[in-house]
Amino acid sequence: MTTERESTPQRRPGGRPRFYSRRKVCQPCVDKKELDYKDVDYLKKFLSERYMIEARRKSGMCAKCQRSLATAVKKARHLALLPFSPAQKGAMPVHYRPRS
Repeated sequence: MTTERESTPQRRPGGRPRFYSRRKVCQPCVDKKELDYKDVDYLKKFLSERYMIEARRKSGMCAKCQRSLATAVKKARHLALLPFSPAQKGAMPVHYRPRS
């Protein structure tokens, strides 16, 4: 008694097929763009809402571009083109509440 395998995708015990994620591509390499500290709008794409540099696994950058991104962001922060934290974004202090 020989049994033939069906040509269906692998199924897990729960009945769902396996999930295969697409590999992310390095955006600066695709755009053929040099990461520059003066291009603040482009650098903001790779920062979180708390102005932290996104991880490589999240942004999909290659190691070379990730290192140049970190250098460019640090230089832009030092020249006050980018804030270090969300508290520096506005003019008011963090715990400022106007009196009523």
